[in-house]
Amino acid sequence: MPRIVNLYKANSQLSSLVEEAAERREVIVTKAGMPRARLVLPRSPHGAPGGSMDRICVAADFDVPLPADVLDGFIGRKR
Repeated sequence: MPRIVNLYKANSQLSSLVEEAAERREVIVTKAGMPRARLVLPRSPHGAPGGSMDRICVAADFDVPLPADVLDGFIGRKR
């Protein structure tokens, strides 16, 4: 259940409310009884560590040297 705080009180307690949000506790800021803002912990743009486990597969020959004609293409050399 989120904590509901009016704007006046939120203004004077912003630092502690941000800390609550950092601890994964949602805070709703209201004005005249209407919700105006929500403080939550932002999602990481990279997701949780290990979140891609079992979804990414690296081929066994991933680090095998590329054929000469492919390498030539990378440096602009024509054969």
